Amino acid sequence: MSATFLVAIEAFDGDNTDRLQATINTLSASGGGRLKLLAGIHLCRGLQLRSGVDLHLGAGAVLRPVPDYAAYTHTTVSVIAEKSDRGMIVAKGARRIGLTGEGRIEAGCESFIIGDDESVGTFIPAEFRPRVVVFQDCDEVEISSITISRSPMWTLHFVGCTDLAVRNVTIENDRRLPNTDGIVLDACRGAVIEDCRISTADDGICLKTSIGPDGVAIGQCENIVVRRCAVQSLSCALKIGTETHGDVSNVVFEDCSVSSSNRALGIFSRDGGRISNVRFSRIAVECRETPDGFWGSGEALTVNIVDRIAERPAGAVENLIVEDVTGRMEGAITIIAAAPAGIRNVSLARVAIDQQPGQLGTGRTYDLRPTNADLAPKADGGGRANAWTRGADGRVIGLQDYPGGMPAAYVAGVTGILMNEVRINRPAPLPQGWNENDVVMETASPDGSGAWQN
Repeated sequence: MSATFLVAIEAFDGDNTDRLQATINTLSASGGGRLKLLAGIHLCRGLQLRSGVDLHLGAGAVLRPVPDYAAYTHTTVSVIAEKSDRGMIVAKGARRIGLTGEGRIEAGCESFIIGDDESVGTFIPAEFRPRVVVFQDCDEVEISSITISRSPMWTLHFVGCTDLAVRNVTIENDRRLPNTDGIVLDACRGAVIEDCRISTADDGICLKTSIGPDGVAIGQCENIVVRRCAVQSLSCALKIGTETHGDVSNVVFEDCSVSSSNRALGIFSRDGGRISNVRFSRIAVECRETPDGFWGSGEALTVNIVDRIAERPAGAVENLIVEDVTGRMEGAITIIAAAPAGIRNVSLARVAIDQQPGQLGTGRTYDLRPTNADLAPKADGGGRANAWTRGADGRVIGLQDYPGGMPAAYVAGVTGILMNEVRINRPAPLPQGWNENDVVMETASPDGSGAWQN
């Protein structure tokens, strides 16, 4: 974006909120411009960007938001995420806004950790944590070149935004703190995410469609391009879902790399929205087994549909292309329709992956979480809400045994799937608990029973 006026602010000791916000307000009222933070530490509480303003972090500038949830009562938003209704930097209904520059935002996640759950390998987060950036119903948005570190919760959350560009952004989060998603596009339309580097404990780049306070989907997510991004994630690196109240369509992920991740590519339909016309192209993956406290365990690709609320059945997944995917995994490829809406028209082409055994054995189950059990876990069920819940048998609900052991690919309830030049190299002899069949397909019979095709 082009800046009409430029105002530069030097760092100084103490809370800089009032001066920064007053400058933002003045620039916007004057027709727009750039607020440049000069080198040094800028301490602040919540900031609200306004139309026409580019908040530019110059080289050596560090924006350090106050690590206290109560400091953001004046920067609340309507879309709640993980109980959070506020952000460190927010914008509502603004046009032509930016967050740019070579500086850093240091978000202070360590102040929102209250314990260490070694049994599942994660820190225990505080009940209430702010997101770093939440832009709601904004148009012509640019985020470029900045670095964000140690987010306490979701890092960049865009809600109902249009004409959005996120370029050359680095996100470095603690890989043991849950819910620290990198970039979340929530019912956005017309967005490009490119040349970003993300390392986080939760989803790397996630597209979803949340529900509003009125119980209705806030909108659709469509016409999205993600390219040339490098992602490390202890959930799913490149993901659609889990919240899918509105439709998601016309999405491309291409020329990306995924490393040190639970899952590489994922689509999860749960809440009634239809997911269609999605393409994953030219992706390098490296997926590892992880403890059951994290979703997934080493799948290069996982697509599933689950009705988690009976009154709001999941929507269909249709027209999916996965092509030119290479790398290694310790789990399997899974494409599973566990709900009537179904999965239709899937093409896998030129997939070359090494399937190797992990050290934990968790890859030998497939994962259908989140389920209905995760929405309202029992007090004695263990786990975290919307993460994992143990049943009476002590097992995590939603983790299922593969029939006959873990194959290279497991397909269930899919109508119309084409596999062309799909090569998954498996060890010989096969490890214990692995299926001797490379591909296992289950289709529904008229009587409701399962018909197996190996």
